Amino acid sequence: MTQQHLRIATPQHQAMVEITHEVQRAVTQLRLRNGVIHLFTRHTTCALCINENADPHVVTDLLRRLEALIPWHDPRDRHAEGNSAAHLRTILVGTSESVPVADGRLQLGTWQGIYLCEFDGPRTREVVVDVLGAEKAVKSG
Repeated sequence: MTQQHLRIATPQHQAMVEITHEVQRAVTQLRLRNGVIHLFTRHTTCALCINENADPHVVTDLLRRLEALIPWHDPRDRHAEGNSAAHLRTILVGTSESVPVADGRLQLGTWQGIYLCEFDGPRTREVVVDVLGAEKAVKSG
């Protein structure tokens, strides 16, 4: 197996949900020793990013700044569902990330975490974890 799907429930309309532990668990279950994992969300109103996970105010600040840049309500928007802002935020943040893995561990920096960025929730989102160029751990026993 070289792929897993994570299901992430988002708590509110806008949120950044840290999924680092879920991704690390997937790396362990996939028995990836060395290589790269690629993360992709199959949605048009949520995104993925790597950012600081030490200070919770960073997440709050980022969401506030995105709201200032791309307000939820814009009378010029024509999209019938009324969530054009979520689509634009997703385009800006992006729907994928790649992370190297060494000795079975995500090679994130000291202050880095992986986030699913919800822009039109709450919903249950799916993240595809795909192994690229892998050296698998030897199965013991």
